[in-house]
This record gives sequence, structure tokens and C-alpha cells, in this order.
Amino acid sequence: MKFGKEFAAQMVPEWQQAYMNYGYLKSLLKDIILHKQQNKTHSSASPSGLKRKLSLHRTFSGLTQRHYQPLSPEQDIESQPILVHSVLRDGNENYETTFLMASEEGGEYELVYFRRLDDEFNKVVSFYRSKVEEVMKEAAELNKQMDALVAFRVKVENPTQSFDCSVEMTRLASDVSASTTVLHANTPRGVHLNRRISTVIEDIKEEGSSHDGHLEKFDNDDKGRVIETTNKKVEVQNKKKNIRPIKPIKPASVEILNRVQLNNTYETPRSTIRGIIKYPGQAELNFTKENLSKVEEALRRAFIEFYNKLRLLKNYTFLNVLAFSKIMKKYDKITSRGAAKAYMKMVDSSCLGSSDEFTRLMERVENVFIKHFSNSNRNKGMRILRPKPKRERHRITFSMGFSAGCSAALTVALILMIHTRKIMDHSGSSKYMEIMFPLYSLFGFVVLHMLMYAANIYFWRRYRVNHSFIFGFKQGTDLGYNQVFLLSFFLAALALTSVLVNLDMQIDPVTNDFKPFTELLPLILVLIVIAILLCPLNIVYRSSRVFFLTCVFHCICAPLYKVTLPDFFMADQFTSQVQALRSFEFYICYYAWGDFKHRETDCKSRRVFIAFSFIVAVIPYWSRFLQCLRRLFEEKDMMQGYNGLKYFLTIAAVCLRTADTLDGGTRWKVMAWIFSISTAIFSTYWDIVIDWGLLQRHARNRWLRDKLLVPQKSVYFAAMVLNVLLRFAWLQTILNLKFSFLHRQAMISIVASLEIIRRGMWNFFRVENEHLNNVGKYRAFKSVPLPFNYDDDDDEDEDKDE
Repeated sequence: MKFGKEFAAQMVPEWQQAYMNYGYLKSLLKDIILHKQQNKTHSSASPSGLKRKLSLHRTFSGLTQRHYQPLSPEQDIESQPILVHSVLRDGNENYETTFLMASEEGGEYELVYFRRLDDEFNKVVSFYRSKVEEVMKEAAELNKQMDALVAFRVKVENPTQSFDCSVEMTRLASDVSASTTVLHANTPRGVHLNRRISTVIEDIKEEGSSHDGHLEKFDNDDKGRVIETTNKKVEVQNKKKNIRPIKPIKPASVEILNRVQLNNTYETPRSTIRGIIKYPGQAELNFTKENLSKVEEALRRAFIEFYNKLRLLKNYTFLNVLAFSKIMKKYDKITSRGAAKAYMKMVDSSCLGSSDEFTRLMERVENVFIKHFSNSNRNKGMRILRPKPKRERHRITFSMGFSAGCSAALTVALILMIHTRKIMDHSGSSKYMEIMFPLYSLFGFVVLHMLMYAANIYFWRRYRVNHSFIFGFKQGTDLGYNQVFLLSFFLAALALTSVLVNLDMQIDPVTNDFKPFTELLPLILVLIVIAILLCPLNIVYRSSRVFFLTCVFHCICAPLYKVTLPDFFMADQFTSQVQALRSFEFYICYYAWGDFKHRETDCKSRRVFIAFSFIVAVIPYWSRFLQCLRRLFEEKDMMQGYNGLKYFLTIAAVCLRTADTLDGGTRWKVMAWIFSISTAIFSTYWDIVIDWGLLQRHARNRWLRDKLLVPQKSVYFAAMVLNVLLRFAWLQTILNLKFSFLHRQAMISIVASLEIIRRGMWNFFRVENEHLNNVGKYRAFKSVPLPFNYDDDDDEDEDKDE
């Protein structure tokens, strides 16, 4: 694989714009090559006598090379094609390259190349500095959090014992102060990435180790004198190097707990209700093992996220330095200038090239995590910090293909059975379609939705949409499209097998006496699926099942939980599964009232069933409405209010359409038309403009948006047209269109399937737009709430004292 493709594949998707534009610089080198080729073409038209003169000159130059003397340093500098220096602009250090051969033929192309090269390098360095500043602030905050954690542990384990100052108080970022010094050394005088951070962040103090910057208490005076002498030497060396000494910070003790409070990192319905009624929270720390476990879990997740950020930032520096090295080698190969050495010397001496401090910081973070969060088990700790990438297994692909083949074969067998035995011509076919078809159509809706989701995963990965980060999946636990396809085809094969067995047992006179058992087949299959979904054992993708059930529970309990993207995304999926929810309602009615024993049902004439038909259809939209209200009150964003209005109008339209289907009166039909049309127009506009970010008139891609991941623009226009058409599929329920070759239940299922397909298409462009928003803001990490909250006043006083 060429380096350009490998470079693009290794990028952090959200930071893609911050990487060196390797393709653009490569195109500038191609312009230089084309210019050289054109010059060769013109020179080839010279007289033939010139060739003899050139050969004579070449022989003579070869003789003079015998007496070649090496150049002096001054002559070597003068022969360099470029000079690289740093300048100060807007308070930031920038690098500029002076091309000394611009007067030569074709030098203007190389001059443009070096200008664009400097622009790319300054862009990378600027982004790197901003991320270094963020890392330092997080390291300082984690220092304070670890101090409080260790003190909290002491209070929980020894509530009555006084605290000994010799107890190890772990501090993060052992080499952050050193890294700050390195970064300052590469920064001009008066310009610093973060002057205050160097005085706040200290070394991680491992057991038996000591800080270079301050004294420790020893019972032995000799040891104290030795350390004092060492510290004085360090101070002298720092003065020679103009390094600002780190002010001694006293070891933290349990007294630190007097000015911290526990943050409510786990929001529950109880905490939400307390916040609404303004119930006073916990005023003092409660030193219990339960609180300790919550604090440790919160800090554990914070350390994992911090370590991942360090890894990606280190990889960012490595890839960019390698890219600059590659592009300069290409330049030297084309021009034979020998400029790569001088330019890469500047890159290596900059803050981008000297990233050893991050390696040391990562080692310290590893040591802290292993010691405090994995019981000093290094293998276990490193497995958590650096989970192995999920390997594609051949058995998954084989099983997926096998299940797909079985599903296709069973589908063909079902069609042939219906056609050869002329099942639809029997007198009981209408009753079968009214009762058994809704029972089995539930599996069809679920399988179709899973197939659309698997297709979405495939295209998200193909176009480098970071859907795992957007949905908040744990690293290594998200399902690939092969696995989702496997589950879909496996469930489809089970459902089709049940249908074939049901039909065969009903028609065969030998098994005709087992009608009650025949009717139980759909129920048994549903119970099996539910049992697998709720199984607590670590089988059948347990982490994904738990994630799914958690999102469903948050949707049901809306608005008592904080609304996150996975929660409202899941609620949106259920708005397209209204017919599946009604099928599940029919399951309860058909089997709970015992109608399955004689295949007769009057569910649709019962008031309870009719009332629940309204409720079941409204539940997904009501959940989304409540989620929008919560976000409106929390985020103070009026767009959430408009979105809630959209779902409220949809609730009215669904209820009126359901009433029109059951009653059929003119009044219900007119109101259903009015609300349905207005809702469809509002929802279509919201889908295309707000959720997808399209129809931007002044965008770079006219009527689309500035950035597109799919290179074919026609795909977006086709998706908008399809979304409009499928949004109005509900017209069939009002117009009550009938086809002689389709049963009414089959028509309802087709309309429901079209809505599921529309939702699958909506999912892709919705997540793509969310990904581009994250890219625009360089959001590659989720924010992890920290367990302790320090008193801000105390911190400000300490800053003033310093």
C-alpha cells in the first residue's frame, strides 16, 4: 500500500483536517516534475554538435573530481538550498523556509512548494500545541482527583486512624513538568504553552521514590543532608539552563477531603426528581465502600480516556513527522537538492518532533492505573488500557453466509409451498392472514431493521464515519456488519422455519390434531428471542445486548435520564416500528385470552385492545417528545422546542389516522388529512435540513453542504427524493388503497417495511452529519465526569499565594 493511503487510513477521523495535507503537497511536486519534463523537451531540439561538446565537458569534469576537496562549514552552509528559521506572529512561533535557488529556472514552482509546506507544518504544530495544553490541564486535574481518592481510601479503610504523611499520595504526570520545559525550550522567549501548568503538575510519586524539586522528611540526618545536597545541585543546573524551579507542594493528606465534594456522576431518576424539587443534596462526604467503588469506577474511566488521548496524540505526531520526511524525500528525489536533511532537522528540533515526554507520561499513567485500578496486575491493566483490536474471524463470515443461504432457501421453499398447494385459495386463507400473518410479520420487521443497520455499519466504515465514538460503544465491543448480518439471517431462518412447520402441520391430515401446538410456534419463537436478549450470561454479544436494553430503558423512563445521542437515536428507531409494536400487542391479546386454541379472535373489537392501539402507536413519539423537553430545559436550545413540536404533531396525526382506520367517519378523515400533511411536510424539512444538514444554498456543494463523505453527489439528491416519497407512504392508510392480488394485512406490512427502509437511509446521513460536526470541532473524545469537586475559592487563594 502506498504511503498516502496508509497515512489516510491511520488518521483520527475527527482530526483529519489537522493533519498534513500530503496529497496537496504531492500535487505540487508533480507540477515541478511536469515543468522539468517540458524543459527536457525543449532542450532535446538542440543541434547534434552540442552532444559532442557535452561529452567532452563531462570527461573533463570527471578529471577534476580526482582533486576534490571537502567543503568547509561556511561553504557547506552557502551550498544549502534552503534556510529554515522561526518567527513570532500573533504571539505564536511559526516556522519559515527561505528557498535560496528561486532565481534558477523553475524555481518559482519550488518556492510555492516550500511556502505551502511551511503552512502545513505551522498548522500541525499549532494544533499539537493546543492539544498539549489540554492534556496538561487534564493531568493537573487528575493529580487532584488522585490525591482525594487516596485520602478517601484511607478514611474508608481506617476511619479512626490518623493519617501518616509517609503514606503514598500518588500524583500524576511525572514528566509533564519536564515536557513543559521541553516545549518552552522550543518556544521563543515570552511565549509559553501554559506557564501556570508547570508549577501545578508534579511527578507521580511511586513508593520509595523522591521528588527532585523538594525535600522529604527523614529520621536519619545523613540521608537528609544527601538529599539536600542533591537538590542544591539540581537548582544550580536549572539556573544554568534558565529553567524555572517548581515550587514545593506539600503532600496531600486526609485534610484535603475538607474542601472536596462528591459529584453526581451517575444520574438516576431519583437524582432527577431531587433536582426538580430542589431537594438538598449530600452536604458532607459519606465514607462508605459503596461511594468508594463509585469514585474508583469514575476515575478508572477517566484514566482510560486520558490514556487513549495520549496514545492518539503520540500517534498524531509520529504520522505527521513521517509524512514530512516522506514528502521531503520525494522532493530530493525529484530535484536532487538535498534539502531534506536541513528541513527534517528543524522538524526534529521542534515541539512536534521531540515527543519523548509523552512516552514517559504514558508510562507513568500505566503505572498508576496498574497499581490503583488493577490490583498491581500489569497484564490485566494493559488489557484494559490497550484492548486488542477486534479480529475478523472466518467463522463469522462463514456462519453469516450459511445463514443467508438457509434464509434464501427457506424463502424459496415457502413460495413454492404456497404456489403448489394453492394455500391462498383455501377457505381458511383469509383467517390465516388476519391472525397468523401479524404474528409472523413481527419477525419480518425486526429482521429488516437489523439488515438496514448492518448495511449502515458497512457504509459508515467504508466512508470512515466514526460511529463507535458517536454512539459511545466501548472499544472492542461494537458489532461489525458481519455479526449483525449473522444475527439477522439467523433470526430470519428461525422465523421462516416456524412458518413452514406451521403451514405443513396445518395442511397435513396426520398432524391436524396438533392445532393448539401449531398455534404456539410463534409464541415459542418470541419467548426464545426474549430469553436470549435478557440472558445474563456472557454469550451472544452480551455487551451489545446490555447497551441496547439500557437505551430502551432510558427511552421508556424519559425524561428522568439525561438525554444522550444513543438514547434519542434509539427512540427514533422505535418511531419507525409502530406496526411491530402493534403486532406485539396482538401477541398478548391472542395468547392471553386463549384465542389460539380455536384460531378465532375478537381482539380488534375489544375496547381495551382499541385503546392500547392508540397508546402503543404513541409511546415512541411521546418518548421523543419528553426527551426534547428535557433537552430544551437543560440546554436552553429553542431548536429542541421545535423538534418537540414536531413529535407532538406526529402524535396527533397517528391518533387521528388510527381513529379513521377504526371508525371511518368523515370528520376523522378530514382531521387526519390536515394533521398528517402538515406533519409530513414539517418532518421532511427537519430530516433534510436539520438532521442531514443538506439544502444549503450557499454551500460549496450547491444545495447540499460544504463537506460530503460520499463522492457521488447524486446519492444525496436521490436520498432526499426517496425520503419525501417514503414520508408520504401513510397516504395508503387514509386513501385505503386496495389491490386484488394483495391482502389488507400484506399491504399494511409493505407500508411498514417502507418506513423501516426510510429510517435505515435516514440513519446513515444523520450519523454522517453528526460525524462532520465532531470533525469541525475536533471532538474525538467523550467527556468523562470526575468524581470529586474541589472548592474553587481555595484554588483561587492558592493561585494568589503562588
